[in-house]
Amino acid sequence: MELEVYNIKGEKTTRTITLDDTVFNIEPNDHAIWLDTKQFLANRRQGTHKTKEKSEMSGSTRKLKKQKGTGGARAGSIKSPLLSGGARVFGPRPKDYDFKLNRKLKKLARKSALTYKAKENQIVVLEDFSLDTAKTKDYVNILKSFQLDGKKTVMVVAQPDANLVLSSRNLRKAKVSRASDLNTYEILNANHLLITESSVKEVEKICQ
Repeated sequence: MELEVYNIKGEKTTRTITLDDTVFNIEPNDHAIWLDTKQFLANRRQGTHKTKEKSEMSGSTRKLKKQKGTGGARAGSIKSPLLSGGARVFGPRPKDYDFKLNRKLKKLARKSALTYKAKENQIVVLEDFSLDTAKTKDYVNILKSFQLDGKKTVMVVAQPDANLVLSSRNLRKAKVSRASDLNTYEILNANHLLITESSVKEVEKICQ
């Protein structure tokens, strides 16, 4: 697959770049995408949810009333889950939601996601550039050049410079990602991928 190379003003250069068909033009595997995305979201969960059970509650253990003869239901201590302010039965406990996937499956998922983006013409290749100053306005102007301001975008670079990262940081729907850190969730969550020339080979490398 061959794509035009653009500059940051949205203008075509005289160059084109050929994307590797083994990465950007495969038979997508939806189940691999689902598993990889599920793992990514699971790893983001803190898993620190916790409620106190009866043995962990503070309070008296004195029996509130005698067992029989009151005409009401029997009652234990004030820590009983049946009473207001009491403990919780079988409440949540800290848990690690992480699970393992083999590397081949994760690579297949990334290639499948990139293939979808390529087929839907949602990949833009930019010539390598750098920003002299950290200004959000400069980054917004780049997005406006491609009519992508206000849309979810991921700019993939080989090595992000500080000015580029700082310029995009205040934009809720814009992200700058290093090619080696690119993952399936980021690819599919973005409306468009802006990939610099030097990072194309890096993206293909992590998918091989």
